[in-house]
Amino acid sequence: MKIRIATRKSILAMWQTEHIKARLESRGHTVEILQMKTKGDIILDTPLAKIGGKGLFTKELENAMLENRADIAVHSLKDVPTEFPDGLCLAAVCSREDVRDALLSERFGSLDELPRGAKVGTTSLRRQMQLLALRPDLVVVSLRGNVQSRLEKLKNGEFDAIVLAMAGINRLGLWREVKFISPLETVAAMGQGALGVEAVEDAELLRALAFLNDEKSVVETSVERAFVHALNGGCQAPIGVSAVFDEAGACVVVRAVLGLCDGSEVLRDEAKFEFNAKCVCDVKSRAIEIGREFAATFVKRGAKELLARAEAENA
Repeated sequence: MKIRIATRKSILAMWQTEHIKARLESRGHTVEILQMKTKGDIILDTPLAKIGGKGLFTKELENAMLENRADIAVHSLKDVPTEFPDGLCLAAVCSREDVRDALLSERFGSLDELPRGAKVGTTSLRRQMQLLALRPDLVVVSLRGNVQSRLEKLKNGEFDAIVLAMAGINRLGLWREVKFISPLETVAAMGQGALGVEAVEDAELLRALAFLNDEKSVVETSVERAFVHALNGGCQAPIGVSAVFDEAGACVVVRAVLGLCDGSEVLRDEAKFEFNAKCVCDVKSRAIEIGREFAATFVKRGAKELLARAEAENA
């Protein structure tokens, strides 16, 4: 089968696309790559939340699929909105990399070592919220651009530290380029560390892609995405949520945090849910049920109102 992949041109996006391309070719498929620029790649002088957080890195790729110029797109799942245009769907969620955030610095070995007033770069309101909740003295500045341009700014001394996802660090081997990389205790974004394959809703194509799914990752990310969806939160909303199976594999442990971007008001919680789904259809529905149930506890504590205030402050 011939499969056309729409992708962004960044080094990380191309790594992700080449990874999926190789897996498809190992199954005998012919694969073509269509490189594109998205709105999130073009507008680099404005924080993501101010130019429309939802779909900034996916819309152009989705248009290519809807216009029959591509069949699938490979995304970092944390960048994928919880709703899809008619005719498209989330066809596969691959096994996850390290889901943590990490602090990168040329001079400081951890968050605790950063001096008062240290300048930290990140594109994420979620990361900003959690950093400032831990260290209100930090100066958190929006840092846009591809991974290489962010690293260059760090090396040039424009920032004392920057925050990136460990998944991207591992995939690109960035430990070779930065003196200090220290994992953070922040709660990750929904879907962080997983590759999501969005596809045209075509039965033959979906059957061809099904082998890419990792059941554990499907469950964990479905919980996380259902949680965010229930709160009407977008990819750039100040929400962290992490779902992980316990060692026995019988329960899913979910942690979440949300609040104002300056870290002055934050809601946190952690809960354990039994997971006893017996068939493939039950697996997805039970995961979604867990995400919604956990979100309901936050709604009762005023989460939607708090997120509305956060959105208004960053409009």
